Amino acid sequence: MPTKPTPSDNENSVKHKIRAPMHWAARGALWALGILMAGALSILMVVALALAVAFPNLPDISDLSDYRPKLPLRIFSAEGDLLAEFGEERRNLTPIAEIPKVMTNAVLAIEDARFYQHGGVDYLGVLRAGLANVGKAKSQGASTITMQVARNVYLSSEKTFTRKIYEILLTFKLEHMLSKDQILEIYMNQIFLGNRAYGFAAASEAYFGKPLKDITVAEAAMLAGLPKAPSAYNPISNPQRARIRQRYIIDRMLENGFITDKEAEAARNQELKVKSGSGNHQVHAEYVAEMVRQLMFAQYGDETYTRGLDVRTTLRTTDQNTAYKALRKGIMDFERRQVYRGPEKFVTIPANPQEAEDAVDDVLDDHPDNGDVMSAVVLEADTKHIKAMRQGGVTLEITGDGLKPAQSGLSDKAPPHIKLRRGAVIRVAKTPKDTWEITQLPEVEGAFIAIDPRDGSIKALVGGFDFAKNKFNHVTQAWRQPGSSFKPFIYSAALEKGFTPSTVINDAPLFFDAGVTGGQPWEPKNYDGTFEGPMTLRRGLAKSKNMISIQILRAIGTQYAQEWITHFGFEAEKHPPYLTMALGAGSVTPMQMVVGYSVFANGGYRVNPWLVSKVSEQRGKVLVETKTPVLEDMERAIEPRNAFMMTSLLQEVTRSGTAARAQATLKRPDIYGKTGTTNDSMDAWFAGYNPTLTAVTWIGYDTPRKLGDRETGGGLSLPVWITFMETALKNVPVMEPAAPEGVVHVGGEWYYDEYAKSSGVSGVGLEAKPEPSTLPLPPAEEKKKILDLFRN
Repeated sequence: MPTKPTPSDNENSVKHKIRAPMHWAARGALWALGILMAGALSILMVVALALAVAFPNLPDISDLSDYRPKLPLRIFSAEGDLLAEFGEERRNLTPIAEIPKVMTNAVLAIEDARFYQHGGVDYLGVLRAGLANVGKAKSQGASTITMQVARNVYLSSEKTFTRKIYEILLTFKLEHMLSKDQILEIYMNQIFLGNRAYGFAAASEAYFGKPLKDITVAEAAMLAGLPKAPSAYNPISNPQRARIRQRYIIDRMLENGFITDKEAEAARNQELKVKSGSGNHQVHAEYVAEMVRQLMFAQYGDETYTRGLDVRTTLRTTDQNTAYKALRKGIMDFERRQVYRGPEKFVTIPANPQEAEDAVDDVLDDHPDNGDVMSAVVLEADTKHIKAMRQGGVTLEITGDGLKPAQSGLSDKAPPHIKLRRGAVIRVAKTPKDTWEITQLPEVEGAFIAIDPRDGSIKALVGGFDFAKNKFNHVTQAWRQPGSSFKPFIYSAALEKGFTPSTVINDAPLFFDAGVTGGQPWEPKNYDGTFEGPMTLRRGLAKSKNMISIQILRAIGTQYAQEWITHFGFEAEKHPPYLTMALGAGSVTPMQMVVGYSVFANGGYRVNPWLVSKVSEQRGKVLVETKTPVLEDMERAIEPRNAFMMTSLLQEVTRSGTAARAQATLKRPDIYGKTGTTNDSMDAWFAGYNPTLTAVTWIGYDTPRKLGDRETGGGLSLPVWITFMETALKNVPVMEPAAPEGVVHVGGEWYYDEYAKSSGVSGVGLEAKPEPSTLPLPPAEEKKKILDLFRN
């Protein structure tokens, strides 16, 4: 019979029933743990395999220990002001020790506050970014500075799992091979910050126009906001968004203890002066920059734009700016005297204000501002006022004297092509009274060059009205007739043939047949059409009398004069040996003229103009350094006494002659030079010097045509020269040259020793009547074709 269960058996049964589920739970847990461990081990094996495969394929980063990014060609003035950059990337390589702490602190605060504590990877951040990537969500931005360096230098920015693995592996490699400071230095120089600026030093110049060492907390915070999205937080194009991010970064700097409460408050309140796109702070040396670029490319080839060459020029910033403004003012003053040529284009402007603003913006994209000559579109126009709109919806009113340059376009009878009406694209400019006037882009061109005659270094060079409008460099490339500005070189030759400043020459009519001139028959005239009879050589040059110059050249011989001018650097073949050479019928460049006049300025030496004083790499290695030439080592062109005598004669030109305005304005006697105006005023020159500076101005049309009956070198080019010299000689003491050996002062005049006792040429052309011509006088219609070549 069955036995009855005891209490003990019942307890065991209950315990068994309880233990069974627990046993299976434990076994399940163990199984789950085993599976997890197996899975983890499998993942580790897969990762290990991936590492084994990927690690050897990682890029070699050993070159980062000697970081050499693509660096642009940078060109500087003698004082170190940036003139231009050439290259796809604006970058100024700056060692970490030279980056101000405020800049690195701003970057660390927003990008990677624990940069100096972690090993390169923020593991929690990486996990979050990985989950976001799996879920196709937007990344949360977990990358550290080291990871950003890995990506920016070696990898793409695409968001894939494979790229992230490579980024992490490369980050470990970077942290192992480089110090934290090296990694941060690469980041601070490599990161793209918009406006073609790479690195914070370049960005500081691009956005604030100042070196990085002078950056403030507010400015540093603004720049530190750029890496996340350079276009979105650009302080030029998106100032409001940039300001919001700047304030957030200031708060982050405060939270991380990088700045104090007081500094944070000051930074929030600082009004930033962000550079606009107008280039107001720019040194206008575009023609010089292009000359240097060509020189560097000839030497270094394609490396010119990536090697990081820094080129120091001899240009003086103040002189260059003054020359640029003076030439533009001279050309625009001339333009105000010209007939209004009409609007540049006509467009349809919608009636809707917003649509109208968009239409104006679109059309002015194709008609950009040309420096201070700005573009606008007419909204309203009548005989008493013009209302116009510039880009950005800025409207302006033109009234009164501001309408005078375009009065013909406001007339009811104006032809359609010049009629000012709604939709006309015009040019405007600010007046000295801060009002607006209508103007037009000039068709005339100009050139200005200034060098130090003591060593040939170029101090200012402007090759045209505007480089963006016309890249042809008129200083070096324009071959033009010099007119009367060439006469001093003929007079210099005459001094060697026995002429003296007191030689008397007859200012009387002359006529030459074709055999004498090498072309058509020639009946030259003086500028004013009058003849004054006998006068001294000194007075003849001061008044720029054509008859005097011709008489001198005929007396000394054209062949001799042609050889003599080569002493000054002129090319003989450009100056055929005919009597027209006396009036500047040959061809010269403004650069040749400045060299020629420098011979007089420095006592007789021919200098070679030079522009580049030093070429170095951005890391500081000097590649080329030019030693300043010494006059004694240069080629002597003429004797000191000849240079001294010519300086005395040219002083008379600026004292009482055609350039008397020079000494009257500058109020100093050590100013010497000569005006020049060619036939029909096609070329207007002034060439002159002080013992420390030689400068030449030229104004004319690219395709030679008449400037105007009343336009002369004295009226067009001399004012440009004077404006420049007023600034350039401001603190230069008066220096008149001392008389050299071989000259004496007798009766108030200078002479060569051997001609002091009236043994030189006493007079020329003093016959009672002009010499008869070998040809009969031409008929009236032929006289119109005669070369009435040059006047002062």
